[in-house]
Amino acid sequence: MPELPEVETTRRGIEPHLVGQIINSIQVRQPKLRWPVPDCLQTLCGQKILKVTRRAKYLLIDTNAGSALVHLGMSGSLRLVEHDEPPAFHDHVDMVLDQKTLRFTDPRRFGCWLYVEPNQTHSLLEKLGPEPLTEAFEAVGFYTQLRKTTRGIKQAIMDNHIVVGVGNIYANEALFLSGIHPLRQANRISKPRVEKLCNAIKTVLGKAIQQGGTTLKDFVGGDGQPGYFQQQLAVYGRAGQPCLKCQTTLKEVRVGGRSTVYCHQCQR
Repeated sequence: MPELPEVETTRRGIEPHLVGQIINSIQVRQPKLRWPVPDCLQTLCGQKILKVTRRAKYLLIDTNAGSALVHLGMSGSLRLVEHDEPPAFHDHVDMVLDQKTLRFTDPRRFGCWLYVEPNQTHSLLEKLGPEPLTEAFEAVGFYTQLRKTTRGIKQAIMDNHIVVGVGNIYANEALFLSGIHPLRQANRISKPRVEKLCNAIKTVLGKAIQQGGTTLKDFVGGDGQPGYFQQQLAVYGRAGQPCLKCQTTLKEVRVGGRSTVYCHQCQR
């Protein structure tokens, strides 16, 4: 599943090609995505794209007449193609611009294209927590939120009400970097260790964005190039291999149905 760095990589890849362009048409070949693609999305046709922003794992393509709210789901991607490039079977939505076509591909159809009215916040975005790479995500507020839950810390930091965009890969990596066991009860972690985790989340996500995301299965950025952060993963996908710090064999458990790899010597 594309995580926050992959979505941000996509945003940075497509934004220079979208801003200032006119949306000539929006062609919906398969409206049955995670939610039905609404007819009112056509309101954006004829409008100039003002900016492309991101909130959590959602992309917003903004115009004066409203915005397209796009989510890549589990297998979705956005790429720029020539107008005459024929669509493949899983190419469900085209936003046809002056110079290029923005094409949405989603084999599993868990992504979405929705419409947001001008100066409004979509209900999907209303209760999201702070963005991890902004000043809104800081140690004191993070500690306060964690004190409210008895869940394991890995589940807590993957909760979008606490902080957005920390998916499974980067939760594994941030917990290793901060030396915290993924099953440690969230409300029993000291304030200094929470501050360390806060910084680790920022570091891991920031480095992943710099590297263009993580190459898993068929992920590519908006420019069609793969990410390279997988080459730097310390624990995710390395169960049974030696810890990069102490050489202890990394262990794997399932947390919330997701693979969780950790070092029982380095993480407490």
